[in-house]
Amino acid sequence: MAHGHAPQPPAPQPLPGVANIVAIGSGKGGVGKTTLAVNVAVALAKLGHKVGLIDADIYGPNVPLMLGTGQQPRVLQNNQIEPNFAHGIKVISVGFISPGDKPLVMRGPMLHQIIRQFLQQVEWGELDFLIVDLPPGTGDVVISLVQTVPLTGAVVVSTPSDVSLQDARKALEMFHQVNVEVLGIVENMSHLSCPYCHKEIDIFSKGGAERTAKQFNVPFLGSVELDPEIRQGGDKGLPITLLGETSAKARDFYSVARQVAARAQEQSAKAENVFEIS
Repeated sequence: MAHGHAPQPPAPQPLPGVANIVAIGSGKGGVGKTTLAVNVAVALAKLGHKVGLIDADIYGPNVPLMLGTGQQPRVLQNNQIEPNFAHGIKVISVGFISPGDKPLVMRGPMLHQIIRQFLQQVEWGELDFLIVDLPPGTGDVVISLVQTVPLTGAVVVSTPSDVSLQDARKALEMFHQVNVEVLGIVENMSHLSCPYCHKEIDIFSKGGAERTAKQFNVPFLGSVELDPEIRQGGDKGLPITLLGETSAKARDFYSVARQVAARAQEQSAKAENVFEIS
């Protein structure tokens, strides 16, 4: 047997019936990435799209709490997993399988296996968008994801503070290195409106994410206000976007959702054209 190069891993395979796969990530925790992923997914569903959500944050699966669903998914006859259904979206999370406070202790190969299962063994059916809520940082889960399926693109979430933006830049660079198109940056907790004087309070230096977007030549998808009702909605399993697009509290998320949808569809069309030409 000739000594040659190590065998190449299998090429990423599209998921039948799933039009767009969009990862939502951040360089660090605590910036509201899961809040954005959940509310964008619900907003897309309320706008008439068929939507799925993968909670790929294996160590800190908060999606079940934020969607108010915790039942264990059914395993179907063909060994496929039926996702839970909450607020108009299909959803899978390791939190459904290992609920409560017990931590999951696992290494890279086990993480890879779970991500593959969530993508390939779940009965997603026909979806316009499959949103993937990534764990914080730039580790194994992202690599597993891009090795398993072709991503339409990624959204990076950051607060406007310099500390958060430093890590957001690492996330931007990571997506660049694995050849994933960044659909844009969202500035979360952009500012606080004082409930008494109604003036804006600039807690984290508003505008930092927009400046970073310009610096990296990627779209700025908008900002989301720091609002206690958004947090309350997540804690109660009733995302703020359930109030609808006309709600002042939910409007920012709908704006981001519409832009994510438009950018993802543009990117998918480009990819199809490249495929046809080649």
